[in-house]
Amino acid sequence: MKTYEQSKINRIKRGANRATYNVEKINTILDAGFIGYVGYVFDGKAITIPMAYGRMNNKIILHGSNANRMLTTLLKEGTMSMTVMHLDALVLARSGFHHSVNYRSATLFGSVKKIEEKEAKNAALFCFMEHMMKGRWDGIREMNQQEFDRTLTLEMTIETASAKIRDVGVGDEPEDYNLDVWAGLVPIKQVAEYPIPDEGKPRQMEIPKHVLDYYEANK
Repeated sequence: MKTYEQSKINRIKRGANRATYNVEKINTILDAGFIGYVGYVFDGKAITIPMAYGRMNNKIILHGSNANRMLTTLLKEGTMSMTVMHLDALVLARSGFHHSVNYRSATLFGSVKKIEEKEAKNAALFCFMEHMMKGRWDGIREMNQQEFDRTLTLEMTIETASAKIRDVGVGDEPEDYNLDVWAGLVPIKQVAEYPIPDEGKPRQMEIPKHVLDYYEANK
């Protein structure tokens, strides 16, 4: 079982019983998401931006315009951190103190570099698109040279990481269990609704199989 080495930067102290450093479990959390929260410092100010991402083995793929402030700052610093979190349930307890949420959260730390070689950049963009929706890359037109050149593509090599997971029920005080207060879980999930075609030709076209497959798997 491969795990990330614990250190001052990734060790979870509060709620350590919910921590995991297992690489496979962390990758599962990453693969179940598409948006990560990236933190960086610009002009001495801390900023956090939600970013779509792809995962290629131990690398996270980000992309944007060549003028993207966050991406250019990350390249300058050479390091970054990103968090991915899934909200799974509201935990409604008998007291306000014990209200909580069930969740899966992974925080990554690593080094950043720009992907410039054409073949590697194509592979990274393919990874990003397939992470969004499997099969989508082959269903769209090829990126032209101008679009390709204007796209800044970065990879973060995950050097260390940790995850925290809560997947249990209510934890009330023993003396509160006989109170006339409703307690329990309200499960939360993100779902896909039926695809809506764009104007023009798509309205007369059959919805592609890969789009319907995504809908069926996530409805």
